[in-house]
Amino acid sequence: MAHQQTRWSQFGVLITVFFFWGFVAASNDILIPVFQKAFNLSHTQSQLVSFAFYIAYTVGSLIYFGVSKSVGSDLLNRIGYKNGICVGLLISALGTLLFYPAANSGSFALMLSGLFIVGLGFSLQQIAANPLAIVMGNPATGAQRLTMAGGVNNFGTTIGPLLVSVAIFGSVATGNTEASIESVKTPYLVLGAAFVLVALFIKFSSVPNHIDLEEVARDEAEDSSKLAHRRSAFAYPQLVLGMIAIFLYVGVEVSTGAHLPAYMRENLGVETASVAPYVSLYWASLMIGRWTGAAGAFEIGSGAKKMLTLILPFIAFGVFLAVNAILRHEVAQFYGYAGVIVLMIAATLLSRGNPARMLLYFALCGIAALLIGMFSDGNASAVAFISSGLFCSTMWPCIFALAIAGLGRHTNQGSSLLIMMIMGGALVPLLQGLLADAVGIHMSFWVGVICFAYLAFYALRAAGILKAQGIDLDKLTAEGGH
Repeated sequence: MAHQQTRWSQFGVLITVFFFWGFVAASNDILIPVFQKAFNLSHTQSQLVSFAFYIAYTVGSLIYFGVSKSVGSDLLNRIGYKNGICVGLLISALGTLLFYPAANSGSFALMLSGLFIVGLGFSLQQIAANPLAIVMGNPATGAQRLTMAGGVNNFGTTIGPLLVSVAIFGSVATGNTEASIESVKTPYLVLGAAFVLVALFIKFSSVPNHIDLEEVARDEAEDSSKLAHRRSAFAYPQLVLGMIAIFLYVGVEVSTGAHLPAYMRENLGVETASVAPYVSLYWASLMIGRWTGAAGAFEIGSGAKKMLTLILPFIAFGVFLAVNAILRHEVAQFYGYAGVIVLMIAATLLSRGNPARMLLYFALCGIAALLIGMFSDGNASAVAFISSGLFCSTMWPCIFALAIAGLGRHTNQGSSLLIMMIMGGALVPLLQGLLADAVGIHMSFWVGVICFAYLAFYALRAAGILKAQGIDLDKLTAEGGH
């Protein structure tokens, strides 16, 4: 199995769910300023949108954990991975139905409940889909496959804010800057119908229902005699420290995107109806970075991989420009962003496919981006804050791959614990919201700097922990042909 090829037909079906996670998550950033105006909310209160959606991941993971304990075996091993994804999609579809009564009655609480149930379904989908993406082929390219799935996720995050903004405000050409709560229900009901269709599609696809986790762990280790066979997932320091890393990574990614519309409005005078292209570029930055990292997932020569690493990010940037041009947004102002993309490509090539090295370089670039944003003004500050999205791009697969490496039969438990820590997307934006209310939104991005600093520490620490367990990241990635 060490040289097993990626099963592209199955993988292609699986990544459709990654698209929807991104579509909904980024669309929340358009809902935040709409709700803030409609319900007259403070910065802190408006972040309850992110809180309701992301805390659902934690609740969902705790439910998963509890049910697995009560039935005496891992829930996904019992019902199957494919079935787990389908059940998750149907739960999310139920959540979108709540937007109808919520919009009709103008209830903020019902809106939040709907987002919470959508997130609850997403948590089950994530627990199943992330390990599946890693094991659908050569273990050495598992992180790159997850990066590729993340790239599809970020195609969703790029077009989500734009389409939801058009659905709520109408096209830019109409000049409508007001949004009624009524206009929010239609896009979410359409989304619910899409969830049901994708569930049916996946149910009748060839996506596997079961995987052999012990075999995966043996393939990861250079020396399987050094593998740590422990009684619980909590006994693996790479996982425990990785849980904190996922918490802070999701936190900084969500919080920066969620505070962008308010920053643009307060400091640059950009109206809520016109903020969608900026929010879209922030999430497109994640797509650009992930498409770059995804080049390593293809089973081709190293020269061809390098070529893809140089070409794919600019194709992704082209997708962003094209979608915005179609929606008649002014795109010329974003051309200079290509320079930041070149910097990100350099960091990717220097990491040579090693997830710990990539995490370290990207965390340091993220710190630099936020500091430049805080200590500059005008469009330069906006571009700097947006570019932190580029450096968040490949962190999820890097952390995930480092945290579950060598876990063997504890992989599902480890995966559910990592998904649980997505609650960073609920709590970190609230913390930044409190800081924004206290010191102003411009300096509130210090919260993100602290998050990136921990991620740099985890990158260094995890590599040492795994080496002691017989897992050499450089050798593992070299075998994958990077």
